[in-house]
Amino acid sequence: MDYENADADSFGRSLRGIGLNLPVRDVPAEISFLETAFSMRRHQVSKDFAIVTYGGQMFQLHSDGTYAENPLLTLLPENPPRGAGVEILLYDSDQDHTAARAEALGHTVLQLPADKPHGLREAYILSENGYAGVPSRPKG
Repeated sequence: MDYENADADSFGRSLRGIGLNLPVRDVPAEISFLETAFSMRRHQVSKDFAIVTYGGQMFQLHSDGTYAENPLLTLLPENPPRGAGVEILLYDSDQDHTAARAEALGHTVLQLPADKPHGLREAYILSENGYAGVPSRPKG
């Protein structure tokens, strides 16, 4: 799919399998974080919406303002962290490089890269919305 030029109806009709949508206060700010910390690609960024790709995966960001009719709006906390407990597992990211870059850019590195008992080396990096990006690769 051409994420840059797909209209909303065509995009919506193309979705299959499992999807991920993150409600955020500021779409452009979250996109900046995802690009700088994890080298993700952005598509159709507006103040209310963006399509994000990482490797062969796609997910969406929506601003709170687009949730006017969404039943989840009343569950979103006013104060951070709002994404507490959500891990976005990024299996194709170098955790050491990503954590160092995120730290240099002033992002919150919740946990520095560490070898885990489940065979991966991981780091935890928080966005302003409280979502944890977890760059990881097999230990080795």
